[in-house]
Amino acid sequence: MTAHLNDLQLDAATRAALLARMRGRPGDAAPGAKPAYDTSFATLPGYDELRMIRATGEALGIANPFFRPHEGCAGALTRIDGREVLNFASYDYLGLNSHPEVRRAAQEAIALYGTSVSASRVVAGERPIHRALEARLAALHRAEDAVSFVSGHAANVTTLGTIVGAPDAVFHDALIHNSVIVGIELAGATRRSFPHNDLDALERMLISERQHYRRALIVVEGLYSMDGDVPDLARLIELKQRFGAWLMVDEAHGVGVLGSRGHGIAEHAGLDPAGVDIWMGTLSKALASCGGYIAGPQVLIDYLKVSAPGFVYSVGLPPAAAGAALAALGVLEHEGERVARLQANARHFLDAAQAAGLSTGSAEGHAIVPIMVGDSLKAVLLSERLLARGVNVLPIIHPAVPHRAARLRFFITSAHTAQQIDEAIGWLVDEIFECSRSLAALGFEGEEGAAVPDPERRT
Repeated sequence: MTAHLNDLQLDAATRAALLARMRGRPGDAAPGAKPAYDTSFATLPGYDELRMIRATGEALGIANPFFRPHEGCAGALTRIDGREVLNFASYDYLGLNSHPEVRRAAQEAIALYGTSVSASRVVAGERPIHRALEARLAALHRAEDAVSFVSGHAANVTTLGTIVGAPDAVFHDALIHNSVIVGIELAGATRRSFPHNDLDALERMLISERQHYRRALIVVEGLYSMDGDVPDLARLIELKQRFGAWLMVDEAHGVGVLGSRGHGIAEHAGLDPAGVDIWMGTLSKALASCGGYIAGPQVLIDYLKVSAPGFVYSVGLPPAAAGAALAALGVLEHEGERVARLQANARHFLDAAQAAGLSTGSAEGHAIVPIMVGDSLKAVLLSERLLARGVNVLPIIHPAVPHRAARLRFFITSAHTAQQIDEAIGWLVDEIFECSRSLAALGFEGEEGAAVPDPERRT
């Protein structure tokens, strides 16, 4: 559990005293004494705050909501501590994690190829299942080719670290995923952030700055994982064409969710996917596997296969993961009703939450719906109380989101029912009132952005 000391609402003197006591560091060394070199991991940046929030949680009797063990397959329902609960904390958007075709494909891949390909595909050779998967991913985005990686985070980091450098600039949405930030920093390119979904601000940046750089890359997400909204893809394509830039779209949460067939934001917007230069995606969300990929022009894919360290120097995708993802793509095509059910459930959740007076931020009803809570401590306490009621949902707190923007993030799937959604919303409204009262009694004041429903709307 992580949070910021300011979230605990302690005065500056108290915080300083607590930190000093927790550090337990000696005073300055006497003149001429041997210098004391810091060899403690406990002095790493932010660790003091981690200890502080843990101590506060223990004092208030709040358990750590993270790393909860699931005793089986986590879908719309899961088992935690021997009890079946509603689950809104998994990315299994289409319910394919337990699909018999997907499981069978993973088992057959292990039987044929083993549990690992043992080394980089450059030196250990190809497996037909890799190329079959990549061809299917390329077809999904109507791209010339695709390349897979062992993680979505690694796909972004190594791709960005390979295709841009010091003479270049990357313009990205302020809410872009951490993997994009790390990749830009690895590349040494200039990083320019524009306010979330504010394409007017992006245009102003491009007008004033594009000419100063060799290459320009614009990076956005197809569906924003913390807020549940989408960008204006048509305008992004127009901007990248006008200013001579590449456009990269991270579709980690868009595939399987957006568009009538679940093909992502281009289908959702009714646009030709060829307008986007680089499609990035993951295999761990709707595709019920593990890994990441890049789809795009043949030249780009060929270059990444011989230049991207995360491909050249990393083991290839395990056969089971490739087989599961390949089968999931097949199910996506012939069981399209799963996409329709997901979209109906997500819309129902958003409508029900808003009708109950809950703050849903900028969510548009695309499988991800945040319930804005405000302060981190309240979000953590609310998560624990909901688990006691039979709902598993995780708090998202600083540094994953800005201070005073803590939230509960609900992932809706095709396997949820309207009754389950309505029950979860009703319990959530009840527990928000109880949490507010409990924290107020302890002297913790609420923060801006907190969800405080109208009492008349309680269910």
